[in-house]
Amino acid sequence: MSPARCRPEAAILCVLPGLLLAVSGALAQDKPADAAGGRCDLAAAQPPAGDPGCARRWFDRNLRINDLLVVGSHNSYKQRIPAKEMALIASRDTEGAKGLDYAHPSLSEELDAGARQLELDISYDPQGGLYLSPLVPRAVGDDLGEAWRAAMAKPGFKVFHIADVDVRSSCFTFRACLAEIRTWSDAHPDHVPITILINAKDGAGLPEGVSPLPFDAPAFDALDAEIRAELTGKLITPDMVQGRYPTLRDAVLHDNWPTLGEARGHVLIALDEAPEKVALYRGARRSLEGRAMFVNTPDEASPIAAYFTLNEPVAQAARIRRAVAQGFLVRTRADADTREARVNDVSPRDTALSSGAQMVSTDYLWPDARFPGGYRVNLPGAAALCNPVRMGERCKDVPVESQAPLPPLPESLRP
Repeated sequence: MSPARCRPEAAILCVLPGLLLAVSGALAQDKPADAAGGRCDLAAAQPPAGDPGCARRWFDRNLRINDLLVVGSHNSYKQRIPAKEMALIASRDTEGAKGLDYAHPSLSEELDAGARQLELDISYDPQGGLYLSPLVPRAVGDDLGEAWRAAMAKPGFKVFHIADVDVRSSCFTFRACLAEIRTWSDAHPDHVPITILINAKDGAGLPEGVSPLPFDAPAFDALDAEIRAELTGKLITPDMVQGRYPTLRDAVLHDNWPTLGEARGHVLIALDEAPEKVALYRGARRSLEGRAMFVNTPDEASPIAAYFTLNEPVAQAARIRRAVAQGFLVRTRADADTREARVNDVSPRDTALSSGAQMVSTDYLWPDARFPGGYRVNLPGAAALCNPVRMGERCKDVPVESQAPLPPLPESLRP
């Protein structure tokens, strides 16, 4: 049994696989009795209609985590920029300000609404205090609050969009964000796996502003340590997927992702960065041995290939479909920079949802009441569906994880 199916809580399955097979045969595991006295055929070509319990068992056995379709959010932590700050930004860059004019509620509220992919931007601050006095809020006299100042003063990775400009977050530190996700996951242990995308933010800052610290090997080691500390027992790692295969890519091409049954209640993290940072994170490893995160790579032949960010569902349609058919995980976007929402352009959204990408990211789990047309991105009645490319017609009409109707617009998003 590969490490992907050999967790501590199921250690006996790793030690005694023969016993498992014997018991499975004796109890006719493929056709257990359902509540109505019938049979649940887990080897059937399709999940049963009208029997949610049997369908759940069918999904858990027959789907792997790359066989899903979920919706997620872009910059999931982001809060609305106050009017005075937005006016100052717009006075320098009108179009840029429009692209920043969106917001999300708390991570927990997004997960409650069916999001199963989140994205966090993190900034390195090992000593604490680097980001305490951002330029734009200071210029207009806005107070970020005592809780924000206390969090920024402590050492550790901080979560916000753009240093000195777009700094408001629903969870101020990386560990606080992960802790919130873990708390939600613990309360909903049957959820399909949640994917968290990480952008490691650095580079030149504004003139007279803070200079973000670069991500180097020690920074990435510290990042892995925070991930493991907050998500102990919940993390799907590259080593678990690679198993006994020589590289991570080999494992993916041999469909060694965990089954849905093994992955429920778990979290997968991917570093969504350029090749230079990915190379720093990888180091001298053949694949990603010992690392906590998967990585984005432009090279489908790379030994570390498992996940791709392909954000243009129309222009990259052929590549998305090819990568998904091969077994890779792909994230694409339904909208960007508020453009589609302002004119209710649903074409990129609909293309993204049918593209095969397992994760379709949006800034609009809820509509923005300021824009006509009610643009939003959801899976009606579901937090997860079968992937249209990998599963075809087999289970397209049966939710893999059901979802209640969209909750009311959170207070934080109301005009």
